[in-house]
Amino acid sequence: MGQGASLAAVLEVVEGAPAKAAARAVLALARAAAELSAVIARPAVEGRLGTTTGGANVDGDAQRKLDLIAEDLCRSALESAGVGPYLSEENDAPVSLDPKGTVAVAIDPLDGSSNIDVNGVIGTIFSVLPARGPDPAVSFFQSGRSQIAAGFFMYGPQTTLVLSLGRGVDVFALDRTAGEFVLVEQSLKIPEGTPEYAINASNHRQWREAVRNYIDDCLRGADGPHGKTYNMRWAGSLVADAFRIFSRGGIFLYPADGRKGYDQGRLRLLYEASPIAFLAEQAGGAATDGERPILDIVPHRPHERAPLVMGSADKVERVRRYHQDVELAHAQPMGLSGARA
Repeated sequence: MGQGASLAAVLEVVEGAPAKAAARAVLALARAAAELSAVIARPAVEGRLGTTTGGANVDGDAQRKLDLIAEDLCRSALESAGVGPYLSEENDAPVSLDPKGTVAVAIDPLDGSSNIDVNGVIGTIFSVLPARGPDPAVSFFQSGRSQIAAGFFMYGPQTTLVLSLGRGVDVFALDRTAGEFVLVEQSLKIPEGTPEYAINASNHRQWREAVRNYIDDCLRGADGPHGKTYNMRWAGSLVADAFRIFSRGGIFLYPADGRKGYDQGRLRLLYEASPIAFLAEQAGGAATDGERPILDIVPHRPHERAPLVMGSADKVERVRRYHQDVELAHAQPMGLSGARA
């Protein structure tokens, strides 16, 4: 399929029962995303969508009006798509949507909620796994390498879908006139060598030594061990920061740190870190928790957290070396392929 092909046409030709089941789930989510995009674009004459509802999700984050709208749209779409186990950031425990469903979906219906009322980029992140057993929770206790598909929708100047079914990464954009997503880029690859990093620098004093040393060495510029002058970017939305990495290269870090509740990281493994890691590896990059590949981690709880270091493979490997041997990392100026990392 070439550029301009519809998402439906691209997914129609996938082969194998698991991939076909995942494709149905993705198409259902695409319909929900198109509806959600229209809601986001409306003038806020009936109240601000970022207003809190008084409730909180399982992690204690305040729920906003748009969080609940996104949850309702995604869940309703998947109920008719043959999805069995369903896990959402907005619900305490996994549920079964269709007892005969052969795939499980873990989802963050609305990533970046704090950006809603400042007109920042927000998104929807999802992971599709094979369903296993009658207990819906069991399907989510498998490593990220079991994912059949993963992706995210990004609601910005364009509504974009970044998607992989395990054969590379494709990018689709919502054609509002036609009312469907169309292919705009095939086989996306993360560029190498880009001197950019994304991290919330306000937490510098809370970072562990390896992360602090890595960023400090980036700040040393061309005179430091990285041999380059780095720029910092931070959007406060995982989908926005991830898409920039996929498009321009560089590295994204959301590490564990010394703050209460952040000792195991802040991002949720199943519906944030793992699908982004799947996309990163499919795009020629890498993703770790600082020491081990994210996709090798087997969750033990539905809303388990994990640190995430994601981006160009050489830079992710460099961060791993900082965790493994700080002195070696400081002394080693070259990347994996001989280029400065």
